[in-house]
Amino acid sequence: MAAELVGGAVLSSILNVVFDRMSSPEVANWIKGKKLTQKLLERLKTTLYAVQAFLIDAEQKQIKERAVKDWLDTLKDAMYVADDLLDEVFTKAATQKDPGTFFSRYLNLQDREIANCMEEIIDKIESIVKQKDTLGLREIPKENMSWRITTSLVERSNIYGREKDKEVIVKLLLDDADTTDGDIPVIPIVGMGGIGKTTLAQLVYHDDEVKKNFDFQAWVCVSEEFDVIKVTKTIIETITSRSCKLTDLNLLQHDLKEKLARRKFFVVLDDSWNEDYDAWNSLLKPFQNGVKGSKILITTRSKKVASVVQTVPPHELSLLSHEDCWLVFSKHARLSTDSMQNTTLGKVGRNIVKKCNGLPLAAQALGSLLRGNSDVKYWNHILKSEIWEFSDDRIKVVPALRISYYYLPSCLKECFVYCSLYPKDHEFDKDELILLWMAENFLQPVGKKSMEEVGDEYFDELVARSFFQPHSTREKIFVMHDLVHDLAMIFGGDFYFRAEEVENTVEVDIKTRHLSHNAKGNYPMSKLLGVCDKVKHTRTFLEVNLDWGIPFNMENAPCILLSQLKYLRVLSFKCFPLDSLPDSIGELIHLRYLDLSKTYVVTLPESLGNLYNLQTLKLNGCSNLKILPAGMQNLVNLRHLDITGTCLHEMPKGMSKLKGLQFLSDYIVGKHEENKIKELGALANLHQSLSITKLENVVNSNEASEARMCDKDGINSLSLWWSVDKDENTVDSQIERDILDKLRPHSNLKELQIRGYRGTTLPDWLGHSSYHNITKVLMGGFLSGGFRNCCMLPSLGELPSLKHLKIKGFERLGIVGAEFYQNHDSCVETPFPMLETLWFESMPCWKEWRSLEFNAFPRLRKLTIWGCPMLTGDLPNHLPSLKYLDIRNCEQLSSCLPRAPAITKLCLLHSNNVRILELPPLLHELLIKGKNLVEAVVPAIKNTQLSCLTSLSISDCSSHILFPLSSIPASVKKLRISSCRNLEFQIEGQHDSLHILEISNSCDFDFTCYMKNV
Repeated sequence: MAAELVGGAVLSSILNVVFDRMSSPEVANWIKGKKLTQKLLERLKTTLYAVQAFLIDAEQKQIKERAVKDWLDTLKDAMYVADDLLDEVFTKAATQKDPGTFFSRYLNLQDREIANCMEEIIDKIESIVKQKDTLGLREIPKENMSWRITTSLVERSNIYGREKDKEVIVKLLLDDADTTDGDIPVIPIVGMGGIGKTTLAQLVYHDDEVKKNFDFQAWVCVSEEFDVIKVTKTIIETITSRSCKLTDLNLLQHDLKEKLARRKFFVVLDDSWNEDYDAWNSLLKPFQNGVKGSKILITTRSKKVASVVQTVPPHELSLLSHEDCWLVFSKHARLSTDSMQNTTLGKVGRNIVKKCNGLPLAAQALGSLLRGNSDVKYWNHILKSEIWEFSDDRIKVVPALRISYYYLPSCLKECFVYCSLYPKDHEFDKDELILLWMAENFLQPVGKKSMEEVGDEYFDELVARSFFQPHSTREKIFVMHDLVHDLAMIFGGDFYFRAEEVENTVEVDIKTRHLSHNAKGNYPMSKLLGVCDKVKHTRTFLEVNLDWGIPFNMENAPCILLSQLKYLRVLSFKCFPLDSLPDSIGELIHLRYLDLSKTYVVTLPESLGNLYNLQTLKLNGCSNLKILPAGMQNLVNLRHLDITGTCLHEMPKGMSKLKGLQFLSDYIVGKHEENKIKELGALANLHQSLSITKLENVVNSNEASEARMCDKDGINSLSLWWSVDKDENTVDSQIERDILDKLRPHSNLKELQIRGYRGTTLPDWLGHSSYHNITKVLMGGFLSGGFRNCCMLPSLGELPSLKHLKIKGFERLGIVGAEFYQNHDSCVETPFPMLETLWFESMPCWKEWRSLEFNAFPRLRKLTIWGCPMLTGDLPNHLPSLKYLDIRNCEQLSSCLPRAPAITKLCLLHSNNVRILELPPLLHELLIKGKNLVEAVVPAIKNTQLSCLTSLSISDCSSHILFPLSSIPASVKKLRISSCRNLEFQIEGQHDSLHILEISNSCDFDFTCYMKNV
């Protein structure tokens, strides 16, 4: 994929699927003895091989030539039908219980019907393919990218918003320090198409300081072809200012090497696409002997290209601000002074610029389109039009982005276009999108890689090529630029239909294969259901943006969809007001993805077990669901089962037969032979997270060992959960310990959660230093998850990467001592070297924390101790990185505050014996609750210079305390006093920073005051 320079035609993807189907053993067995069918398939293969060579040319021409587009669409429609037929054959052959009988009965009515349909569609495909000659199609021509050929020339007065970017690049170019171990410094500029990479390169190329710094400069537009000979010749010709006649690469490189040896050069390689390391290595060889300080600058849309050549981190261009975009637009629109003063025109113009979403090429193109035209009506027409309604001759935004699309390998094109099913500004979940691509057969197997791994690579490739952009805050969530989304819609064409807005929607085409309905739009579901009989070959139905807050009155929608759309491969009823699933679901033999998340279903029909091809079943949030169908064991192609948030009592029998499972959110251990924990043993390919509940049903360690948890190296998050048991106090502690010992996970584990453990001691693997990837541990939980019998902690201080630790509900634990930091034969010098947050909660018998002389917790940022009423003595004294200390309901704790100068937030609630001698000087927030604490903190505030304190809250004190306004630090913005009846608060003078003063049930009055100063 990475090596494919000119992208394949999108239709090649479906062709590959059909080829794979025809070559499968299942189809081969079905046609055995059926000479007619064998000949048909041979005819189909011959036809498809013949047409494949012309598809790239057809895809390029379809934008301008309607006849070519219609031809492509007709061929694609026929290919979909052929694929459906072959998929039916494949499924029937794979699920037939008596294959001998099935294959021998050629006159079987169903067999003959399929053969007849296949003959009809092959005749149709042959007829379509013959039409290519009348369309003037050629074999695999190069993409015409002449409009994209660049030069070093730039009109600097047209450039806005790139001043800081220019400064960064110029600084790198002028820096002569050698930080690249002798390699020529290569500086990549990376960004999506149209964002201004070339423009920025042109700016720095013509910068006066840059020109002075180099002996010569060269500009090469690499564009569609990465030709080492061509690029080398261009550089030589730039140096010598004359034509180069050499054609041999060896001679060219020696010539260039000699010319560079005594000169300091700056070369720009613009619009680079090639990801081949060997090709780049070959090109850059002559450059290695340049004078120190020589530089190469490349521009590329692909982060992968940048990673191949970079010697410094790539400079990624961001979108322009709205104001800068407006300046670009205005410049190219050439608005007159009168037009600029026309407020109506200006308002429409700024709304047009908003559609550009910061993309300078879009602003430039739209400005050029409106150049010299100050008709408000026309501008409004442009504002309300969609970008794909413009022709290529009038606007270059679509061609600019289309080039990126054409350079995609064919397998990625369909993946990208699929995103048009979602509305603009949709937040794409990477994992979910990969599962959908997999269900649609977009993922092409590569070697031993799983389909999920291939999908991950596809997605990362689209991100690297700037088709997706990472969400600013949410991990694994991505967004798509509106213009990129427009591009997806253009190439989705008649095969994709998104029911969203009635007024802007065309009629559903009979060729439609992928449907979605946006619940936040005004397109009635009833109208969409009314056309289902017209689009019976549809493969996809997605309900998007539906949630419980949006009314949905079409309760019969599922029945209508299932009765009409028998070729569905993807079906999402997510958040439907659905309490049962029709039995007819079992008739959807092509179905691969079913999402019933957050519905009200109580049970699922047994016919679900007929879905041989089903890969993904999502049931998360189905809180009424209590049992899965007995036929689940028949879903042998199931790879993803999400039952998070259900109320299943136990797993169905025979889960071990689902050996292809890659993800299983939960396993509820049963008591029957075929749903015990040993069923997990055969599921060797599980990845991501797994929660095992009802572990009280595991009888002994032998059963536990059969789960083979230590072999599951793909699991990175594991939850082990015992339920509340009335006989909990009578369990054999040694057996419980042995069971947990045999549930030891693989050392690749990153997160561990254990709740409701019933033993008194813990196995040695907990806290073992071999778990070098563990970053998060949670032991205990709410009422049902505490460690009621356990009286010791494991040596968690030995986990080298542990960042977050929560210990809750250890009801019999009395002392936290040396064993918590390290075991008796350990040589760990610094326990908890990476720990950032530590939380103790609900430990009624904990009396002492023996911190001893360990140099522990060097990175601890937050320490929380809640509900430990018996805890006395001292806390760890030296916590150099602590920023947040939160102690609540620890009535006996008499410790001084730890020596932690970095603390910025301190919460002390109902822990009246904590001694406050002085407050941390960098404190930003202080929350104090309780008589003794308030009595101690008021004088401490007066005596400490708290120049950073912005929020102060004190409450629950009955003592008489004098607290004048003048004693409050000048930096405080919020002051809250609650339930301090005898506190005497003297408002005297002025406090310039105080914005909020809230007094309730205190000082003999209640009020809340919001003001700029008090």
